[in-house]
Amino acid sequence: MSTCPAVCLLLYAVAGGFAGAPPAQIAETPGTPAAATPAPAAAKPTSAAPAAAPSADAAAKHAKRTACLKEAKAKKLVGADKTSFLKGCTTVP
Repeated sequence: MSTCPAVCLLLYAVAGGFAGAPPAQIAETPGTPAAATPAPAAAKPTSAAPAAAPSADAAAKHAKRTACLKEAKAKKLVGADKTSFLKGCTTVP
């Protein structure tokens, strides 16, 4: 008789218990003062204008990096040469 189904079900149940569990808190070591519980952050009003700027900026950075990667590939750069080329290429506006 095989024990694999029983072991698999046990592991599945244990893994399922961790899937919904909140992250563990860091335990305090004896002799150190207890940290104060941080106050909840005040709710900040959100607007659509600031959200659009980072996504547009991210898209521009991605497009620039893609162009730099294609250029590095065309120049057949590898290793440290490719890394330094990409740093210089992506930082120049």
